[in-house]
Parts: sequence; C-alpha cells; structure tokens
Amino acid sequence: MAGKVLSLLPLLLLAVAGLVGLLLLSFRTRDVPEPPGLKYGIVLDAGSSHTSLFVYKWPADKENDTGIVGQHSSCDVRGGGISSYADNPSGAGQSLVECLDQALRDVPKNRHAGTPLYLGATAGMRLLHLTNPEASASILVAVTQTLSRYPFDFRGAHILSGQDEGVFGWVTVNYLLENFIKYGWVGRWFPPKKGTMGAMDLGGASTQITFETASPAEDPASEVQLCLYGQRYRVYTHSFLCYGRDQVLQRLLASVIQTQGFHPCWPRGYVAKVLLQDVYGSPCTAAQRPQTNSNASISVSGSGDPALCQNLVMGLFNSSSCHFSRCSFDNTFQPPVAGNFIAFSAFFYTVNFLRIVTGLPVASLQQLEAATVTICSQTWNELQTRAPGEGSRLADYCAGAMFVWQLMSRGYGFDERAFGRVTFQQKAGDTAIGWALGYMLNLTNMIPADPPGLRKGSEFGSWVVLLLLFAALLLAALVLLLRQVRSVK
Repeated sequence: MAGKVLSLLPLLLLAVAGLVGLLLLSFRTRDVPEPPGLKYGIVLDAGSSHTSLFVYKWPADKENDTGIVGQHSSCDVRGGGISSYADNPSGAGQSLVECLDQALRDVPKNRHAGTPLYLGATAGMRLLHLTNPEASASILVAVTQTLSRYPFDFRGAHILSGQDEGVFGWVTVNYLLENFIKYGWVGRWFPPKKGTMGAMDLGGASTQITFETASPAEDPASEVQLCLYGQRYRVYTHSFLCYGRDQVLQRLLASVIQTQGFHPCWPRGYVAKVLLQDVYGSPCTAAQRPQTNSNASISVSGSGDPALCQNLVMGLFNSSSCHFSRCSFDNTFQPPVAGNFIAFSAFFYTVNFLRIVTGLPVASLQQLEAATVTICSQTWNELQTRAPGEGSRLADYCAGAMFVWQLMSRGYGFDERAFGRVTFQQKAGDTAIGWALGYMLNLTNMIPADPPGLRKGSEFGSWVVLLLLFAALLLAALVLLLRQVRSVK
C-alpha cells in the first residue's frame, strides 16, 4: 500500500503545484476582461498630386499604449489632388465619394459614429492658398460638405503647415518602429535605448527633413520640442515648398524653355508638346514666365545628357548666402545630419525604380550617382525596353533621380557614411509611412506626454513566486521518479 502511495507522489505534487498556481492567480491578478473590440480612425491625406484615404484600427481599451495602432485599409482617390479643382470646387468633394464609400464598408457599422474622420491638405493646397485663397477656401468648404454627410465623427478639413507635415511624418516613423516606448516581456513599458530615426519625405510640391538634434536650432522656426511618454525630444524640421518632385519637374522644364530648348534630363528620342500655361501656372515657376502668350504650346525634345542635367538640377539650389553658422540651401539653417534616417514617398519610389532598372543596390552615394547616370544616358527606346509599363512617367525618372541625388548630397549634406544610414522604405509592417498616422495620433491624444504606468495580466512578483514554486515542485517530482526507477531496477 505504501509503495502505491509513493508511486503516486510525483503526480500529487504536480497537482498541488497547479492548485497553488490557480490560487495565486486568483489573489494576485486583476480581473482580465474579454478581448476588447476595435476602434477605428480615418485620415484623408490630400496631397498635391493625389489623395489617399487611410483607415487605422486599435484595441478599444488601449488608446494610451503604443505599437498597437495599425493600418486597417487604404484607398487611392481617382484623379488629381484636391488643389487641382480650383475651377470646380464641388468636384473636389465628389472625388472623395468612392473611397469614403469603401471606408463605410471597411469600418463595422456599429463603429461608424465613434470613428474620427480627418482631412489634412498639404503643399498643393498651401500653394493654392498663396495664389488664390478664395479658391482654396471654396475647396475646403466643398470637401467639408461631402465628409459631413457620412456617419463618421468628422472633425474638420485643414491645410497643414510644412512644419506639421514634417513633424507628423517623424512621429509616424518612430511610433511604428517603437522608438518612443516599448512593451517588455516583464509586463512593463520602457524607453528603448536605440534612439529615434530621422524622416525625409518627398511629396509632389514640397520636401521635408526632420531629425532629433542635441543642440538648439539657430533658427527657432526650425525647432520643435516634444514630450512623448515622459521623454523630451528636440527636433529639427524644415519643409521646402516648391521642392517636391512635381514642382521640381516644372521648374526644370521652365528653365529649359527659357534657355535651351533641349531638355538634358529627358532621354534622346523623346519629344513632348508642352502647354505653357501648365508650366507657368504654379507660383513655383511664375517668376520664369515668358512674355509670350501663355496659351501657346511648344515642342521640347530630350537630349539625354547627364552632365548638363546635373548642372540644370544644381541650379535649383541657392547656396550663395547663409545668415547662420551653416545652411542647407536657400539660406536655411540646418544642423549636420545625425543618426539613422527613413526616406519615404517619392524618395522610395525613385530609388526603388533605380534598383529595379539598373540592378544596383543603391546602398551608397556612389551607387546612387552611377544608377542616375545610367538612367540619364539611355535613349527613349532603350528606356522603354528596360522599364515597360511606366507610361508617361518614364521620361521624368532621370530628372527625379538627379534631384534626389543632388538634394541629399549637396542640399542636405549626406556624405557616404551618413548615406549608409538611410533606409528607403514605403511601409513599416503593414502601415504606410507618412504624416497621416502621426496626425491622427496627435488629434486623438493617443500619445500621452507622461509615461504609462501599465501592467498586463499577473503582477510581476506573482509570476516570480509562481515560477519558483513550480520549479521546486517539478524538481521534487523528478527526484522521486528517479528514485522509484532505481528501486525497481
């Protein structure tokens, strides 16, 4: 009889361990509710060349956490940006309907009323507001009327400043990469030691550079101080209006029409008829407007000359004067670039095109130069063979690549070492990188200034006691089992 009891002792010890664990959990943990539902937020990114709608989602009980807001779906609005509807403001609102209808389907019906909806317009509308404030106001009224008809919690349509666009892009990047705060396996939030990443955005009408810096900016307009999760950040940011990809292409074309007649950044064999009012309709090219009839059109041919193309692009950057200890260009203060960077939007699309077409990894400035020269040396027929399916955009890739190269090296001051710390990226996980997520996080107060004092599940001390008890009982059970095996032998 005693032998049978002894043989069952290991199993009894394991049962006791399980019972003790359950008792500890019942006394030392908080009540854990059923998994929460999801909440949603919608942001319309009304850029200069197009509008994108993003639907974000997060657990309903975790609004002050980090790393939990992700992209649920997205939709690209057909047609141009809302600024292109200056002569037809109602068309700007109507253009959004298809994507808003998709959002109705993507967000569960019982969540519609509690889903915040925002529209943020960027450099295209900033330019329109400079030249025609009445038209920009009419467009905002039209899109507001359309957005207000939907059952979401519409919270306004606004034009973002260049500084906001840069800072919100930086917040998005570092939020998605968990550089502000991270949840550890011990059940506590903690600030990571890896530091933040800089953000570079190249849109259609402007480009932004934003990164953390240790020293105060000489130009107060270029500095933003943030307090996120109890950590303070001094951030340098600047937005260059008229230095977005589309406006750069128009400025180069305006210079060609004025001086050369042949476009060195277009491939040999490519010819296009250009309507002057399309080239000089922007405030970015207004100063170059000729005295001839703006309704006239001219024919422009490509010459495919990398050296002349480089000189043409370099003429965009004014480095003749600087009222600070150091500048990037156009008399703009900029501290030396520091740390790692993510370059997105047209930076990514341009470099990705170069990688695919030339086969170069573009991991250094030298390779960026080589890939750019390769593209700019192609004839129109050769380029079409190398990159079929690009359509009308194909002829402008040389100019776009040359601009990215000159902007990063001569404009922002990236040398080979600094360039090696730049990642060209479109998404972080399943979420598109851009200002939209940072904008929503800010307006919904989902990033607190103070550090969260949150724990999940059992308290840490309970887990330690529980693990030690299990280990002791399991060791005792194993010892008894070994003794039984030896006694049988």
